[in-house]
Amino acid sequence: MAAAQNISVRVGVVLDMDEYGKMAFNCISMALSDFYTTHDSYNTRLFLYNRDSNGDVIGAAAAGLDLLKNIEVQAIIGPMYSVQANFLISLGQKAHVPIITFSATSPSLSSLRSPYFVRATLNDSTQVNPIVAIIQAFKWKEVVPIYEDNEFGEGIVPFLSDALEQVNVRVPYRSVIPSLATDEQIVDELNKLKTMQTRVFIVHMLRSLGSRLFAKAAQLGMMSKDYAWIITDSITNELTAMDPSLVASMLGVIGVKPYIPQTKELDDFAIRYKNKIQQSNPKALNLDIYGIWAYDSALALAMAVEKAELANLTYQKTNTSTNSTDLEAFGVSLSGPKLIQALLSITFRGLAGNFQLVDGQLQAPPYEIVNIVGPGASGIGYWTKENGIVNKLNFSSSSASAYSTSKDNLGSITWPGNESSPPKGWVVPTKTKKMRVGVPVKDGFTEFVRVTWNSDNSTTVEGFCIDIFDAVMKALPYDVPYEYIPFATPDHKMAGDYNEMAYQVYLGVFPIDSPLVPDVSREILNVTEVQKMVDIEKKWLGDESKCPDTDTKSIGLSSFRVVFIIVGTVGIAVVINYMIRQGRENKNVHKDDPPIVHNDPPIVHNDPPIVHNDPPIIHNDPPIIHNDPPIVHNDPQLSIMIPQLSIMIPQLSIMIPKLSIMIPQLRDRYMSYG
Repeated sequence: MAAAQNISVRVGVVLDMDEYGKMAFNCISMALSDFYTTHDSYNTRLFLYNRDSNGDVIGAAAAGLDLLKNIEVQAIIGPMYSVQANFLISLGQKAHVPIITFSATSPSLSSLRSPYFVRATLNDSTQVNPIVAIIQAFKWKEVVPIYEDNEFGEGIVPFLSDALEQVNVRVPYRSVIPSLATDEQIVDELNKLKTMQTRVFIVHMLRSLGSRLFAKAAQLGMMSKDYAWIITDSITNELTAMDPSLVASMLGVIGVKPYIPQTKELDDFAIRYKNKIQQSNPKALNLDIYGIWAYDSALALAMAVEKAELANLTYQKTNTSTNSTDLEAFGVSLSGPKLIQALLSITFRGLAGNFQLVDGQLQAPPYEIVNIVGPGASGIGYWTKENGIVNKLNFSSSSASAYSTSKDNLGSITWPGNESSPPKGWVVPTKTKKMRVGVPVKDGFTEFVRVTWNSDNSTTVEGFCIDIFDAVMKALPYDVPYEYIPFATPDHKMAGDYNEMAYQVYLGVFPIDSPLVPDVSREILNVTEVQKMVDIEKKWLGDESKCPDTDTKSIGLSSFRVVFIIVGTVGIAVVINYMIRQGRENKNVHKDDPPIVHNDPPIVHNDPPIVHNDPPIIHNDPPIIHNDPPIVHNDPQLSIMIPQLSIMIPQLSIMIPKLSIMIPQLRDRYMSYG
């Protein structure tokens, strides 16, 4: 009797019926069986109509059209991939039929564009911040994303680029690989990456292409020392489905994936899935996160259908065409608006954790950070929106800690090449140009910079400033080849003043706007705080202990006696010369003029006093408010000089204290000549 009262609700399922599609469909079927076993009093029952999308966009579109026109389904679960979803979402919008996906993750698919699109999985953009936090933890300054050339691969790129830009990490190159790339195309692209200086790569592609990419990278020696690889959850989630020998070749790769709590319910389901599915088909895939999301999606839809209390499950016809693929042939679901509202309000504790939709998509949980070692992956830490990188998750603690990107919060990591130390992230590429450093050629104060021409016309550049620069470049966390270029004429003379030398940067002779600027500035300050700086000072500026007056704590006026004598003498001579010239000019002007005699009578004023009785003038004028736009200087010279200040200012902080040593030495040298 109870069964006769059940309302049958038709639901379409559009999946590629390969090993992944079969796993997902089995999870959906088991979810409905479990749900109605524990909710046998419900009035509604979902009936599934499965369609194979055959692994392409057209197959998914044709399957959707068939379900809407011929079956008149009330909802569709699927498709599996982002590239298949766009057209199907448009069909759902037109027919007022919810499209529920548990695996299409591209950020370009948005429920804001279609209110009938529900993403019961995570938006790819949610994993951008965990990836950027890892990059910050190891202080890498440049990264290269490698992604699949389709809607899925490209969707994450704008979000990743923006996040990297906010933390001053450069993206010098983007590697785009076609979904159907040949082995030769993959090898060509990897060889191109080998010629570049960046050694940190972020890989975002499906498992099928990613496995081929890493196989070729291993063959080319790119899974060795100095390389760092980060993979997104599209590969990390499916490591268990990859060939163990291939996973072993990915030693040292860092991956991120959504955190799935290990609960008793999940363990029980995994055992039941294995007993039911894999016993009949030993080659069936192990349960993965997409199967878990498929299970939760089916539960959410079953709850929403019951909650909506659908009274009319028919379509309003708009066209009577008999063509099964006619785009105008299907009608509009009359229950669609109520069903989508009920679905968006569903919340429950699913196998994957809390199920809650905000703006039509699942809310992101914490992310787990893993390190591939051997044939599998080992957890090394977590990332949360509130705390950043953490070693352990603590959901019970109410105390909030600061956001952290410290690598100390991560466990032990094995890097490519079985290295224990993290890669620098930037090495000398196989094809590169040296950084050109301009140096002045001068006769005086050669302790600072000295250029010597050798017999073979090569140059030797040395001095206080040169040693500091060499020490700074050695302290950088990466190798930068450079060479000193004297700013000289063919006869070994200075080719101009310092302004002209600086102008060469604007002309492109010496490169500007380099990412080295902040790193060099930071290392200048670091070098001044270590023993190396003391050794350089003693080498070029002399030992302070050998100063003629070691007890002197300051510079007195007597130190500048010679300077005062010279300046005073010249100043007095200039004043005397000026007075003489002025006297001569006045004498020449007035010697021929007759004397002026004034015989005018005195002037007597008898006017009465003027009394002013005018009322006071009160000014009520409104204040003048200047709204002139700010003056913006677009002088191209400013764009050259400003980046240099970050290097020049720390240098000044080094040089000024040295005057206390240099001036007495120069004074003594001068006095010895006298």
